[in-house]
Amino acid sequence: MKGFILSFKSEFYKSRKTLGFWAAILLPLLIVLLVFFGFWAHPDKTANLPGVILWMAYAGAISNVMGILLLPMYIIFIAYSVNSIEHKADTWKTLFSLPISKWSVYTAKYLYALFLVFLALLLFYLFTLGSGNLLAMINPKFKFHDYNINIFLGEEYLKLFLASLGILSIQFLLSLVWSDFLKPMGIGFIGTIAGIILVSTKNDYDYLLPYAHPLMALGSLIKHNNAPVIGIPVLEVDLFTKEIYVSLIVGAAIYIIGFFIVQKKSVK
Repeated sequence: MKGFILSFKSEFYKSRKTLGFWAAILLPLLIVLLVFFGFWAHPDKTANLPGVILWMAYAGAISNVMGILLLPMYIIFIAYSVNSIEHKADTWKTLFSLPISKWSVYTAKYLYALFLVFLALLLFYLFTLGSGNLLAMINPKFKFHDYNINIFLGEEYLKLFLASLGILSIQFLLSLVWSDFLKPMGIGFIGTIAGIILVSTKNDYDYLLPYAHPLMALGSLIKHNNAPVIGIPVLEVDLFTKEIYVSLIVGAAIYIIGFFIVQKKSVK
C-alpha cells in the first residue's frame, strides 16, 4: 500500500505542470464559459422558460458537446500523457526496477489517469451548476432557481464516468505499449467515429463497442417519467444500462490483461 501511495504521488508531481493535468481543469472551464456567454449574450432565446426546460437546454448544451466527441478524445489524450513522461525519458526499466511492486506502479498510473477523467467530469458538474446559478443572479429572467437539477446532473456525469472506463483501459494499454502518440490516437479516433456511426444508425450491437458508450449513456437518460404537468418533464437517470455493464467489464478485463502485458514487456 505504501508503494502504491508513493507511486500515485509521484504521478502527480511529474504531471502537475503538464498540459495533460491542466486539461482536466481548463477544458471544463472553457466549454462552460462558451455556453455561459452564449446564453448571457442572447437571453431572449431562453429567458422566461420553465426552470426544468432551461436547465435541460443549458446543461444539455454542455454535456452533449463534451460527451459526444470531446470526452473520448480527452480520454485518449490523458491516457497518453500519463505514460508519455516515461516514454520520452526512457525510464520504464528504471521505474520497474525500484523496490516497489510492478502492480503498485501500474495501478498508480492507471488510477491517476482515472482520477484526471473523474476530476474533469466533476468540474463540468460544478461549473455547470455554478454558472447556471450565476446567470440567474445576473439576469432574473433566467429561472434556474425554479428547479433543482443537482441530483440529476450528478447522476448524469456519474454515468458518463462509468461509460468512459472501457475506453480508458484500452487507451491506457495502447499508450503503454506504443511510445508514439499517433498509433493510440488513430485507433481511438477511429473507434470514436465508429461509435458515433453505430449509435446514430441504431445498430443492435453498438453497446459492445466501448467508444460508443459515452454517447449511449447520454442517449439512455430518462427525461420523461410520469410527468405531473403535460409538457414539463421529470428528469431521472437510468444509471446502470447495458452499455455501462459492458464498460465496467471491458475496463476491468483490459486493466488486468494490461498488467501482464506490461510486466512481460518491462523485463526485456
